[in-house]
Amino acid sequence: MFQALGYEFDNEEFHGYVHGALPYDSLKPDPVLRNLLLSLPQRKIIFTNAEKGHAAQVLERLDLEDCFEGVICFEILNNNNNNPSLESKFNGGNDIIICKPSIEAIQAAVKIADTQPNKTIFFDDSVRNMENGKAAGLHTVILVPGADHALGSIHNIKEALPELWEDEDENDQPEQAMQAPVVETMVLV
Repeated sequence: MFQALGYEFDNEEFHGYVHGALPYDSLKPDPVLRNLLLSLPQRKIIFTNAEKGHAAQVLERLDLEDCFEGVICFEILNNNNNNPSLESKFNGGNDIIICKPSIEAIQAAVKIADTQPNKTIFFDDSVRNMENGKAAGLHTVILVPGADHALGSIHNIKEALPELWEDEDENDQPEQAMQAPVVETMVLV
């Protein structure tokens, strides 16, 4: 984004600074996620704005490196030699960097993955990424860590939280109305 505004900096230095101090040691293998991923017969590809080294480090620490067909990372997304569709992004010999949430980045990732948007499910934790993923024709699933509920629209509140409309005498305190954390999800097939 900052380069698009005219600022110049070294991408490797930037990624080294951003990811260099992360507590990778706190990441532990996730056998539940590993089993879920390995049980899915569909292709699975990581799409990240991070550089290759960071993605590899995280996947290794989580013991998930063999669960994905590949990783579309910063270097791959912005390597115009491997992605001719981005040649139009050149401006006076300077590459324009693309990353999520731009729709161009999402479309480029779909092209690199050699998949069809309408047959792709895009999982992410950013609303901005979801909006452009949806605009690019992907089926989207937002991940909201720590949330008790996720609604596709505020209009779904009564269906998702019917206990809020129960007799107020039974639920004097809001905490009692929401005892068990639940995540409402929609699965598109």
